[in-house]
Amino acid sequence: MAHSTYSFTDITATLSHPSYGSYSLNGDGTGDMTVSKATDRTVHDVAADGHIMVSKVAGNNGSVVINAQQSSGLHNWLQGLFNYLVGASTKEWAHLTMNINSPVMHKTYVCTGGAFVKEPDEPFQAQGQRVAWTILFADIQKLPM
Repeated sequence: MAHSTYSFTDITATLSHPSYGSYSLNGDGTGDMTVSKATDRTVHDVAADGHIMVSKVAGNNGSVVINAQQSSGLHNWLQGLFNYLVGASTKEWAHLTMNINSPVMHKTYVCTGGAFVKEPDEPFQAQGQRVAWTILFADIQKLPM
């Protein structure tokens, strides 16, 4: 019987900004990550007579949401980068990159042109929580390994 296995610890990711530096993570303080594409690749236009025109749309933009433990080094690094970029020149804003590698699943994502959506909400409770950092990327390429 065939089976497969998965572990988040097999996934590595590196966030980089040319003026701020890099942060590599392998689970440390990361609750989860989600890569989402934003562009619908097919669009239908319906004419008055019911004729359908199908359009193939280019675009690899999307987002990565990183849920980090609020006391983690990852959250602190992202907060520091956000604070740096808010005060930096506009030309610094969308230069964040992220590479995500999952050798067990044979997947690699290369994300470029990244910028934060906003400073995330941060919960304060009796128990530590996760903070969701959403980064929009102008280009997300899923590459074969």
